[in-house]
Amino acid sequence: MSVDWRSGAEPGLTAEVRALVAAARDVDGVEPLGGHLLEALTTDHAPARVALRADDGTLLGLAVAPEQDPAELVVHPDHRGRGRGGALLASALDRAGRVWAHGNLPAAAALAERSGLVRVRTLLQMRRTGPPPVAPDLPAGVRLRAFRPGRDEQALLGVNARAFAWHPEQGRLDLPGLELEMAQDWFDPAGLLLAVTDDDTVLGFHWTKVHPVDPTPPPADAAGAGTSGGPIGEVYVLAVDPLSPIRRLGGALTVAGLDHLAGRGLRTVMLYVEADNTRAVELYERWSFTVHQENVVWSRSAGAPDSR
Repeated sequence: MSVDWRSGAEPGLTAEVRALVAAARDVDGVEPLGGHLLEALTTDHAPARVALRADDGTLLGLAVAPEQDPAELVVHPDHRGRGRGGALLASALDRAGRVWAHGNLPAAAALAERSGLVRVRTLLQMRRTGPPPVAPDLPAGVRLRAFRPGRDEQALLGVNARAFAWHPEQGRLDLPGLELEMAQDWFDPAGLLLAVTDDDTVLGFHWTKVHPVDPTPPPADAAGAGTSGGPIGEVYVLAVDPLSPIRRLGGALTVAGLDHLAGRGLRTVMLYVEADNTRAVELYERWSFTVHQENVVWSRSAGAPDSR
C-alpha cells in the first residue's frame, strides 16, 4: 500500500468518511472513529491521515493520527481480510506509536497481538436504562441553570481545567475547542447544566449529549442488515470544581442531567470512564450504570507515553 499522509481540509472527504464509518458501525456494532476526530476532519486543521482507495477512487480504509493522540483506523467491512487493516495499522504505528481499538473487537485484538502490541489504556462505556433515580437535594445556596453561550465559556473552562487537570484529553479543552463543540449540530445549551451559587459562581456542570444514532448498536444480523438504534443520551462531561467550598454536588448534577435526558424521551444513557478510575466506576455503578463496551489503546511498548 502506498502511504501518503495528508493534513488540512480535503473537499468531500468528510462525507466519504461518514459513509465508511456507518458501514463499519452497522456490521461491528461500534463507531470505529471517535466523534471528536470526525468533527476535526471538517476543519482546515484536520489531522494527518492516510486514505486507502480502490482504483476507481472508492474509499476502502482510513487511518488518522491526531497530534498527541493515538491513531485510529477503519477498513470497510466489504474489503477486509486482504491485509489492508495490517498495512494501515503498521503505518499508523509508525506515525503515532499507539492506536485505539474501539470496542476491542476480537479481530482487532487478534491483529494487535499478532503485531506484538500491548494494552496501555482501557476506556469503559457504561450504560443505564430506565427512569432517573430520585435526585439528592442540592446544598443550600446552590441552584441549577442552563449554560449561556457568550457569557459562561471562561467559567466553564476554569472548572473543567481544575477538575480534569489529570486527564490527557478533557484537560486540554480550551476556548477554540469549546467553540468547535458548540458549533456542532448536537450542541444544546439547555442540556449543559451549571451548578451555581447565589452570586452565580460556577461550581460544577453536567454536559449532556443526544446521539440521533446509537454509536454502539447491535451488530448486523445473519443477513448482513445492520441495526442502528437510537437516539440515545450521554453523560458527556460531568465536573465539580475541586476548589468548590460546597461538597456533594456530583450526585445532584448527575441526576439533573439524567432528568433532562428523560425529558427528551431518552431512557437509555451512556457515558465513558477510565477503567482504572475505580472511584468513578463505583459511583456510576451506584446509579445503575453497567459496563457495555471496552475501548483499548494498543502500543508497541508498555512504556510508551499515552497523551490521550
